Amino acid sequence: MILGVGTDLANIERIERILIRYGDRFRNRVFTATEQKKAERRRDTAGTYAKRWAAKEACSKALGTGLRMGISWKDMAVSNLRTGQPRMQVTGWAAQRLQAMTPPGMEAHIHVSLTDDHPWAQAFVIIEALPLPTGSLTSPDQPII
Repeated sequence: MILGVGTDLANIERIERILIRYGDRFRNRVFTATEQKKAERRRDTAGTYAKRWAAKEACSKALGTGLRMGISWKDMAVSNLRTGQPRMQVTGWAAQRLQAMTPPGMEAHIHVSLTDDHPWAQAFVIIEALPLPTGSLTSPDQPII
């Protein structure tokens, strides 16, 4: 069952100008340390940040809130599996919202897709609920990925 869908388009050049103007103040407000390490290792630093910005916007839309209702930029974080596939982790208020929108007996899975073609970066997020395996227990304090 699909619980939410979100998409966002970010201008890489705009993100680059923000990085130049606000530097660490911007990076530390919006991105986790892991996201910053990933972006700073890449040749296209601004593009990497722009894709993650778009993913956070798309995730907030899929959660049905946009960036309001107490959600923090850092409550949503993009990392990559060893295969390179991006994944979204939610904590804090975003995890609480995800738990509240997930029907009983189901667990939420967040799917994320990122792409860029200069000057644009785009992200799609789909939140899916799947039945819990029989006999499976989840902790209400555990962030759902």
